[in-house]
Amino acid sequence: MIKLVVTDREGQVLSVNARAGISVMENIRELDNSVEAICGGLCACATCHVYIDPDWFPRLQSPAGEEQDLLQSLSGFNGARSRLSCQVEVSAELDGMALTIGPEE
Repeated sequence: MIKLVVTDREGQVLSVNARAGISVMENIRELDNSVEAICGGLCACATCHVYIDPDWFPRLQSPAGEEQDLLQSLSGFNGARSRLSCQVEVSAELDGMALTIGPEE
């Protein structure tokens, strides 16, 4: 099983058993103090904003134009760490990835 290390909005660190082939958002959305994911993963709302640990961020593909536009509209945007969790697909290569839930906007 693939593990994600998630820090929620209250600072609690959780280990999540994640399924490959679906988004980070789908794997973490049921956690308390997690992403809202209002649009359900359609890359239309940015309520699934997360900060990827700097050691893991370079391993991800760069955000596509639509995702980048949404990220840049957030007050908490950090170009070196911000991603929409609905746009990051879990794979075996991400086993152990650490991320922090972004602030509510």
